[in-house]
Amino acid sequence: MKNFKEVSIIGAPMDLGQVRRGVDMGPSAMRYAGLIEQIESLGYSVKDNGDIQIDRSSVNEDARHENLKNFREVVRVSEELQKAINRIHNEGSFPLVLGGDHSISIGSIAGLAKFYENLGVIWYDAHADLNTAETSPSGNIHGMPLAVNLGIGHDDLINIGGYCPKVKPENIVIIGARSIDDGERELIREKGIKVFTMHEIDRLGMTKVIEETIDYLSSRTDGVHLSLDLDAIDPVDAPGVGTPVMGGITYRESHLALEMLSEAEIITSAEFVEINPILDNKNQTADVATALMTSLLGKKLL
Repeated sequence: MKNFKEVSIIGAPMDLGQVRRGVDMGPSAMRYAGLIEQIESLGYSVKDNGDIQIDRSSVNEDARHENLKNFREVVRVSEELQKAINRIHNEGSFPLVLGGDHSISIGSIAGLAKFYENLGVIWYDAHADLNTAETSPSGNIHGMPLAVNLGIGHDDLINIGGYCPKVKPENIVIIGARSIDDGERELIREKGIKVFTMHEIDRLGMTKVIEETIDYLSSRTDGVHLSLDLDAIDPVDAPGVGTPVMGGITYRESHLALEMLSEAEIITSAEFVEINPILDNKNQTADVATALMTSLLGKKLL
């Protein structure tokens, strides 16, 4: 991670980007796991900005947005989050966003990308999240944010913050993918997006994957946002997620990945999303997320 003295936390307890309730409690679960105290123990000053307010009264959408579920509230929250991230960035703090489902990255990246010529994004996720209203099997917007950040999707989503696109396809690295829809696969090939699936992680090892990621992004970006979905990690280690997929990255591989990213000093912001305490085992997944955040922020064994 680059040299920051303060970590500024903002919670986005969004659970409307999908239909399975519970991820709105993710920010609280991570705070309960001792996140702030553990970050402070590393020598950082921590500012907790609280949570973006979510209005669940608008969940019944009109027919125009039938394959973009809860469209209006996702747009509103994205606008609010991008404004909050703007403020955090201008304060000179490290922005750390706590989700919520992965649709929140529409707002977080919108709040960041305007400050960089070439923002890089590491999408650490079992899913590519490159669907659109036309390709999505479900209409859940949490499966669309990376496409939105590329400028592909509904105008109201891609223009959050008043500009589009947020990132270039050549500045993205997806790590841990193992559930990719047909439309997403076509888009990956069309745009030439760099993807390390579980096949590559198994074959190359996490050390090589992260070395290649660092080399790839360091040469073309002036900042890198880490967007980490806890379902990238195998459900054995992180059971409390909304869309678990067997055969994921291990707990130890994830620590190694974030330790290496910390040492490379390329990460300028981060978000951790999709923790569902209802499906968890004694807050295990929030504990995993908190431990991984401290690895990213420089915690070492010796």
